[in-house]
Amino acid sequence: MKNSTVHLLTLLIAVFSVVATVSSCKHEIPSPAVNDDDGNGTGGGGNNSVPCDSDSVYFSMQILPILQSNCAMTGCHDAGTASNGVVLTSYSSVMNSGIVTPGDPGNSDLYEVLTETDPDKLMPPNGALPWAQIQLIQTWIQQGTRNLTCDGGCDTSAVTYSGVIRPLIQTKCQGCHTGSGAGGGWDLSTYQGVATVALNGKLMGSVQHLAGFSAMPKGGAKLPNCDIAKFRIWVSAGYPNN
Repeated sequence: MKNSTVHLLTLLIAVFSVVATVSSCKHEIPSPAVNDDDGNGTGGGGNNSVPCDSDSVYFSMQILPILQSNCAMTGCHDAGTASNGVVLTSYSSVMNSGIVTPGDPGNSDLYEVLTETDPDKLMPPNGALPWAQIQLIQTWIQQGTRNLTCDGGCDTSAVTYSGVIRPLIQTKCQGCHTGSGAGGGWDLSTYQGVATVALNGKLMGSVQHLAGFSAMPKGGAKLPNCDIAKFRIWVSAGYPNN
């Protein structure tokens, strides 16, 4: 009987020791990542750890660069000018300008001016956007003008001018840098124009926001590190026309 009592006490002490150890090592369970977007186009930046969906349009990655390059510039729709009260420098400014109706491109002023047949009303005033960009904006509106973000990874395995650099230039630079009135005198509508700024160091200096260079995109945030890495790889390879 005495031995049984001792054994029971020993067992109880062991159990209490385990409980005490577990309690002393308790950690707060982290909250699951929350997507700030509420699905109605009024949310925040979203959860960028979510893999990208090829059927969804992502504002900061796909729509904002088009607006910054073609519309949000001095004299038009930057914060300082705000032509017609419209500022197109960020998601919140686009939504607050009242130029998009979620789910309804036909009732959205933004889509209307991009597809206008009257040249006096067409935007941008220096010529229509490429149809692929207009369709992307149309799809974004149809999908509810949401502020989705995602993790698209960074594939730098095959950086070519035609497949990677040219599309980057068209989306994020060419709106300001094309034709006789190109910003800073940089006409990036041709390979030769891009190669020239690659050779003289202005391309990398500007996209990296280095001292002594005009930061690009003008008045906007620095390009994603992945985009800068692609430019760097192409320039380091001798900026081939491939």
